[in-house]
Amino acid sequence: MSLPLPEGQGQGVNEPLPYYLETGNHEGVIFEHAYRKRLPVMLKGPTGCGKTRFVEAMAARLGRPLVTVSCHDDTSATDLIGRYLVRGADTVWQDGPVTRAARQGAILYLDEVAEAREDVIVVLHSLSDHRRQLFVDRHDETLVAHSAFQLVASFNPGYQRGFKELKPSTRQRFVFLSFNYPPSDIETEIVAHESGVDVKIAKRLVSLAVKIRALEDTGAVDTVSTRSLVAAGMLISEGLEARSAFKAAVIEPLSDESTLSAALGDLVDLTL
Repeated sequence: MSLPLPEGQGQGVNEPLPYYLETGNHEGVIFEHAYRKRLPVMLKGPTGCGKTRFVEAMAARLGRPLVTVSCHDDTSATDLIGRYLVRGADTVWQDGPVTRAARQGAILYLDEVAEAREDVIVVLHSLSDHRRQLFVDRHDETLVAHSAFQLVASFNPGYQRGFKELKPSTRQRFVFLSFNYPPSDIETEIVAHESGVDVKIAKRLVSLAVKIRALEDTGAVDTVSTRSLVAAGMLISEGLEARSAFKAAVIEPLSDESTLSAALGDLVDLTL
């Protein structure tokens, strides 16, 4: 079921809520219970399965602002905490997204946190335990997080190239929610709603994705994500032929190997 918004909270009256469908694993209920105790939450699952949309929906449901950071190899503690900037003749301090979220009582979402540098993980430790503090060394400040602040992070355990495993000392500070691609009926509904294609077309796209996901040892970097299916559906809704849309939005992003792409393309031709 979709997540409702408590009366009088969340986004503006005329602003639509983020679209999200529960998968039957009660992830929304677990998240709410974690939020009530301000427990940090870690979302674990493959790329494009709906982790970010889930956080957006929960922030709206709880009526809290959301600060999102996409982590990568160059993400440093300074980027997240803040730095001094020169403005005219003055040197002023500017909060980073983590500091800003902790002050405001926002939900802080660190997407692909395992990809960030080690100094980022160390900084988060004091925010993710009973202290709920952020040590801003450059600003000589110990910031106690707002009572409404919550830390949420995500990572993709199946990411094979340059993947950095989270250490037990980090993992055990979080409540984990495992995500995967939705069941076919729910994924069909999502693709149809998000892309605007007919349900029958969405069902065919999902059916083809399920077949590709079931293949073993394909050599693909990743598998077919719900996000890719939505992109294919959008192309189809704009008038592009279904096979061309699926190949462009789904097959080509999977692998640069011509033999694999050709084999998957043949499967698309047979199915669509």
